[in-house]
Amino acid sequence: MESRYTPASIEAKWQKIWDEQGLSVTPDDPDKPKFYALSMFPYPSGNLHMGHVRVYTITDVIARQKRMQGYRVLNPMGWDAFGLPAENAAIQRGVHPAKWTYQNIDQMRQQLQSLGISFDWDKEVTTCSPDYYKWTQWIFLQFLNAGLAYQKESAVNWDPVDQTVLANEQVDNEGRSWRSGAKVERKLLKQWFLKITDYAEALLSDLDSLPGWSDRVKLMQQNWIGKSTGAYLEFPILDDQKHPSDEKIGVFTTRPDTAYGVTYVVLAPEHPLTLQVTTPDRRQAVEAFIEEVSQQSEIDRTAEDKPKRGIPTGGMAINPFTGEEIPIWIADYVLYEYGTGAVMGVPAHDSRDFQFARENNLPIKVVIVPDDGDNADMELREAYTDPGVMVNSGRFDGTASEKGKQAIINYAEEEGFGKARIQYRLRDWLISRQRYWGAPIPVVHCPNCGAVPVPEDQLPVELPENVEFSGKGLSPLAQLEDWVNVPCPTCGTPAKRETDTMDTFIDSSWYFLRYPDAKNETAAFEIETVNDWLPVDQYVGGIEHAILHLLYSRFFTKFLRDRLNLNFNEPFQRLLTQGMVQGLTYKNPKTGKYVPATEIPDLDHPTDPETGDPLEAFYEKMSKSKLNGVDPLQVLEKYGADTARMFILFKAPPEKDLEWDDADVEGQYRFLNRVWRLVTQFAEDNPPRQPLETGNLSKEEKDLRRAIHTAILEVSEDLRDEYQFNTAVSELMKLSNALNDADCQESAVYREGVETLVKLMAPFAPHITEELWQMLGYSDSVHQQGWCELDETALVLDEITLVIQVNGKVRGNIQVPADADKATLERLARESEAAQRYLADKEVKKVIVVPKRLVNFVVPK
Repeated sequence: MESRYTPASIEAKWQKIWDEQGLSVTPDDPDKPKFYALSMFPYPSGNLHMGHVRVYTITDVIARQKRMQGYRVLNPMGWDAFGLPAENAAIQRGVHPAKWTYQNIDQMRQQLQSLGISFDWDKEVTTCSPDYYKWTQWIFLQFLNAGLAYQKESAVNWDPVDQTVLANEQVDNEGRSWRSGAKVERKLLKQWFLKITDYAEALLSDLDSLPGWSDRVKLMQQNWIGKSTGAYLEFPILDDQKHPSDEKIGVFTTRPDTAYGVTYVVLAPEHPLTLQVTTPDRRQAVEAFIEEVSQQSEIDRTAEDKPKRGIPTGGMAINPFTGEEIPIWIADYVLYEYGTGAVMGVPAHDSRDFQFARENNLPIKVVIVPDDGDNADMELREAYTDPGVMVNSGRFDGTASEKGKQAIINYAEEEGFGKARIQYRLRDWLISRQRYWGAPIPVVHCPNCGAVPVPEDQLPVELPENVEFSGKGLSPLAQLEDWVNVPCPTCGTPAKRETDTMDTFIDSSWYFLRYPDAKNETAAFEIETVNDWLPVDQYVGGIEHAILHLLYSRFFTKFLRDRLNLNFNEPFQRLLTQGMVQGLTYKNPKTGKYVPATEIPDLDHPTDPETGDPLEAFYEKMSKSKLNGVDPLQVLEKYGADTARMFILFKAPPEKDLEWDDADVEGQYRFLNRVWRLVTQFAEDNPPRQPLETGNLSKEEKDLRRAIHTAILEVSEDLRDEYQFNTAVSELMKLSNALNDADCQESAVYREGVETLVKLMAPFAPHITEELWQMLGYSDSVHQQGWCELDETALVLDEITLVIQVNGKVRGNIQVPADADKATLERLARESEAAQRYLADKEVKKVIVVPKRLVNFVVPK
């Protein structure tokens, strides 16, 4: 028998046994209820970090407890393996992305297995493997066949030196290329989109069907979808003869009640009408402005703290409500991709328009005044944006502005220059990436047939391996003539493959559907199997994915529901977004330089080892740049996986940020050692097994049994719904203390307590509990035991502590039967030594009895 707790040997032993016997995976028994536990799968960077440890430990505790509760559990793992870092590695290190990625996967898989996570590795998926992206391509074809995948021109980041498209993350905060240092330009390229906007209303309204999601995440999704109710209005453009032409500028507004106050319209510089409305004398200035804006990022153009820059085109339009001529401007803050690419300027009632009009001497016309306002010609110091009464608005004068919205829409519809419209901030999803390391888009461009889908029996369109990575020019795929040039699948004419690859968000938008049927070679998944396992019962991952990944996954699910008759509407029933792991960070406030703790001689009085300056010490998210990371592998080597898991779970509630503290890690290590000593001592004493008879227990046995079943009750509650792992670990500590303090080791109750402690701890610390379970004389796995059953009768108190008061002051307490009535409580209190000592011969004027709490005797002072 092991006399000392040695995490390394115990954990290695059980990891090997679990791997050989498959004890981490519950057989798929159709008679059992299902539970699908899922962690967001990682990018295979090669290194496990504490964020990984936290998310996978959380999911593992949930999965392990559900197995013990009798569920068939799916807890799979895979790799979000396409993406830019692998291609950058190819450029910088001269290693092929596939080789780099698969090396990282092997390394991270080994690291994850050392944590004791009960992943079903038979369900592993890797998104860069042809047996996965074949079905990614198949799903794209479903979108294409349904008319929800299409091509159009869209702006990209363009490096004019390397002549290549850049991802947003390849552009620094000064708008320069990560590699060449050139100022990045905006360039229009024909790219692929998915029509997520067709599902905007469903994505919004179905958030109400997700009570297991936090309000915070649902609000983030609502804001991203951005539903607005208003009007679409058209402003006729004046031709060279100053006559209204057939061309009109369409705008969307949520304030149609302000239409009479429109004094100008603004086009996005890249709007197709911009040069058309520009007068010859303004053309040079407009083209220069368009060129200048094309080099700005979207963030620069829309930032609230940036000035709104614009110039007149010389063109004019008509306000159809007033008949007045109004100038047409272009401005950097209007983006063609948003809405109609044009806005109407109502400076009196929009803060941004007010600022723009003031800076450019444009007219400001008041058309809404407060309910008690009587000056329709008041001069504004700022825009008036509240509801009020319409003025200077023709037939609508005196109308309440809220009612005026619909009245204006009705009038516009009658006159033919507008209509009601619902608009969404959400834009169609641009999925084209001009890079190599992604799933090729399965389309062939034919001069006769146009964009032709690759036949399904020719999937996957595999990535060629003979690729050079220079980081210059078009996508590496576009430079492979043998791969690009193919016959048209429809007519046989020489044609060209699509050289764009898909956004990696595509891969992660359906991986949870592949897991239940991961080895299927004939379909993306068997519908019956997916309908059985989905939706995911508990999804765990970072809050940083609360918008795009979750939104895209919901979109894919709804589309495939419609296309393939899936029987569920949402992919993730419950969502837990865990907080970040923060490390103690040291920074020189003078230089802005971060200093690793290992270089600081005195951490109690931290100073910069180079300059001697005092350092700031604070907690911040662990990262390489902040030099504040803790290597999980070093923690595992020193303390073991179970200690790391217990600390991660105990330190903070799962949704809160966690501050790493070595002292708290030591505390959990000491706790596991106390449990080890308690159980091994009991196993060495080996008291005889005897049936538990609860009818004739001693007071000490009753107290211990109450502690045992209180722990079962509280831990079970903490692992239900809200997942308060930190308080669950506290309950385990209380039970451990109760067992250490108890003096009935020969009792069947004590054995019940020891075995209960080991079983309750099993999801949290799987290795040590497996070892201790064997020491207790069992040959099967603790993780295959049933979850501890609560005996509510054990919680009932035989006796309670009754407080004795005299004139409201506590004078003592006594033990009394828990079910004693008021008369009995008063009698026992009077007979108590405390009462006799303070009452003596005094007259008791009044007795206040609070059942189960106190008796208060009121006597003359």
